[in-house]
Amino acid sequence: MTHLNYNHLLYFWTVAREGSIARASEVLHITPQTISGQIKVLENSIGSPLFNRSGRGLTLSETGRLVNVYAEEIFSLGSELAQTVKDQTIGQSTELVVGVVDSIPKLIAYRTLAPSLELDEDIKVVCIEGDLENLLADLSVHRVGLVLSDRPVPTGLNVKAYSHLLGESQVSFFVRQNLAKDYLHDFPNSLDRAPMLLPLQSSQLRRNLDDWFEQNNIAPKVVAEFGDSALLKAFGEAGTGVYPAPDAISDHIEKMYDAKKIGTVKEIKESYYAISPERKLKHPGVKQITKFARSNIFKAKSN
Repeated sequence: MTHLNYNHLLYFWTVAREGSIARASEVLHITPQTISGQIKVLENSIGSPLFNRSGRGLTLSETGRLVNVYAEEIFSLGSELAQTVKDQTIGQSTELVVGVVDSIPKLIAYRTLAPSLELDEDIKVVCIEGDLENLLADLSVHRVGLVLSDRPVPTGLNVKAYSHLLGESQVSFFVRQNLAKDYLHDFPNSLDRAPMLLPLQSSQLRRNLDDWFEQNNIAPKVVAEFGDSALLKAFGEAGTGVYPAPDAISDHIEKMYDAKKIGTVKEIKESYYAISPERKLKHPGVKQITKFARSNIFKAKSN
């Protein structure tokens, strides 16, 4: 193959990504016949089939998988180039789309992202919440420019992304201020049979807490479980029970939720990451976010 037609490569890459010529036709606004014909031209140019055809379905051939790796890199770099040029345009507002993993406490997300709004550059932050796998998929096609996560990029995931550690935080327990006297004495034994608000059993924090309870012979009375950390704290503010939260934001929790920290679990730490498509961070908002988080949010709380 002496010359590469990038239109043909785009048609192939879109079919590989969408899973069928019909869906690629809808995305590209080109007839299926045109896409099929241009892929055939590309296959003839390469000298090998790119897809295995089974009935109406298409799967990548061995050559197709190899070509797709290069196509992903080419079009990813193209998107990155376009975004970089856009960001550097004088007088143009820079949009930073951030994916926030839904298990991250809202206060952590807010305190991490807020400094980007204080830059001299005209930056608009757009926040999208979801699970890590879907947000990483959005990151790979540049629908989001950054992902805030409580775990790094999973090993074996075919996504070009880099995990930048922001910091760690121990976990503390909180309760409404007027109830704190019942739990401050003899912590953590005071948690035994205490009404407890906890994250869902599917979360890593919950598994770590359950192990810690068992190791310390503590059997709390779990009165409610939550997938949303802000809702959990709202129930805690109402005096429904004791609840865990990152110690890094303990001052905010006490002020916002009329709460009192009753003790810290040094054995459990949560880590927080900024995940980007770049090994070296370039976006001014992202650089500000990571610098502030490392210097101010987790500095005194992660040892």
